Amino acid sequence: MSSMAVLGEISISGIVQKVEELANVLQTCLDNGAKKVLLPISSAGDLGGVPTELIGCFNLIFYSSAEDAVFKALGVE
Repeated sequence: MSSMAVLGEISISGIVQKVEELANVLQTCLDNGAKKVLLPISSAGDLGGVPTELIGCFNLIFYSSAEDAVFKALGVE
């Protein structure tokens, strides 16, 4: 079974916020054994600042809401 990390914050109003310092956070995920990373779609634009070698270490799955993240984490569509 592969390890999973779910990144992002949800504001009190339910808005999914992007991950700050994405490259550093992904490096931490790698250092701790994550293979699958759920990432807010709002962070997709920041992937350009992440080394491709680091991105290639993960199965990245994007989510747009808290409910979407839960379903994707469970493997339910």
